Amino acid sequence: MIQCIKVKMQRTARMKKEIQMLTESPPYGISCWPNGDSIDRLEAIILGGEDTPYSGGVFKLEIQIPDRYPFEPPKVRFMTPIYHPNVDTGGRICLDTLKMPPKGAWKPCLNISTVLTSVQLLMAEPNPEDPLMTDISNEFKHNRALFEMNARKWTEKHAKQEESEALAGPAKGSMDNQNVSDKSDVQSKDIKSSESLDRKRTLPMDDVTNKQSKLL
Repeated sequence: MIQCIKVKMQRTARMKKEIQMLTESPPYGISCWPNGDSIDRLEAIILGGEDTPYSGGVFKLEIQIPDRYPFEPPKVRFMTPIYHPNVDTGGRICLDTLKMPPKGAWKPCLNISTVLTSVQLLMAEPNPEDPLMTDISNEFKHNRALFEMNARKWTEKHAKQEESEALAGPAKGSMDNQNVSDKSDVQSKDIKSSESLDRKRTLPMDDVTNKQSKLL
């Protein structure tokens, strides 16, 4: 019991440091943050590499931290659909770094940052010899042009939409409220303008129209 509590305390302390590191100095093209107040679940975004069929895409991932972390690897899966030999339709990833030895290469010295960097590298350099999607793996090996075309189509369909939501989502509510406020202001100005129209007709034209419009 005491040992279990000690392990949890060590995990909590380590995760706080890792989250701080990911916040202050994240790997290039990667963002990661806690899902709510819990350190057991994280969310991440990986930008598609420029020289890959995933270029321009924003791919969202979910990370679950096990109780025995870092002695067990985190569970990572894609939330954004991706056309890739090593990622199945449920978002599960076939990657040595995410597996325990002897089949895998996970070590307690690794961390969430290195895991996400490994996933980013896998996106750029698929491993068709250890696939989760056999058809896509064969396509990658024997018809690379078709694979890249299909991967770009999936990126355009799924990851570009995610990009719009990811970048615009947090501010959407405030933008909507601002638009409502702006519309109300315009309507109020129109009413006032209509009520004072007769008085304005007696003024020189410059006094009525020479006002700078606000850029919204």
